[in-house]
Amino acid sequence: MSKVKIYSTPTCTYCIILKKYLQEKGIDYQEVDVSQDEEAQKRMVEKTGQMGVPVTEIGEEMVIGFDKEKINKLLEIEE
Repeated sequence: MSKVKIYSTPTCTYCIILKKYLQEKGIDYQEVDVSQDEEAQKRMVEKTGQMGVPVTEIGEEMVIGFDKEKINKLLEIEE
C-alpha cells in the first residue's frame, strides 16, 4: 500500500472528516499541520499550487480536498 500523507489544519472540517474516514478504513497516514509547519506548507503549495487543505499525498499522487472517489481508487478501497 502507498504511503499516505495529509496536509491539514486543526480547524479544517474536511480534514477532520478525511482523517476519520481513513481511520475507519484502517489506513495509516502521516499528518502534517501546515498551520504550524511553514516549510511543509511551502512544499504543499509547490506540489499542488493550492493553499487550501486537505491535500492528501498518496505515493506520487496528490488529492485536493476530500475526493473520496479518487482516494478510494488510489488506496484500492472497496465501498
